[in-house]
Amino acid sequence: MTHPQRLLIVDDEPDFGEFARHVAQGLDYEVVVATNSRSFQKSYAEFQPTLIMLDMVMPDMDGNELLLWLLQQGYAAGLIITTGYSPDYAQEAKTLAEFNGLHTVITLTKPVRLADLRAVLTQTA
Repeated sequence: MTHPQRLLIVDDEPDFGEFARHVAQGLDYEVVVATNSRSFQKSYAEFQPTLIMLDMVMPDMDGNELLLWLLQQGYAAGLIITTGYSPDYAQEAKTLAEFNGLHTVITLTKPVRLADLRAVLTQTA
């Protein structure tokens, strides 16, 4: 029996979260979308994701803070970092994640193309 892939998305843009949810569900992921860091942290414990999609720029807590929090929780699975701002910002977070032991870290710059998102989700499954 295969274990389902569980994707936890945190993004303060509901439209992007729903877009990513739709694509991931089409690839047989279970998906939870959080629109702020507090609901993300709560969902993380309950959902136990196998993959996280992390937006770098949010109003209440930035992606680097959430990434450090995840590492403190012992998270060691896949990570997709998204940003609508400078790709350098996502690259710095990727470096931080890899330095701390995360092996599968991919960055996507918004707007994300459907084909690119599908490819990344297939690759990390």
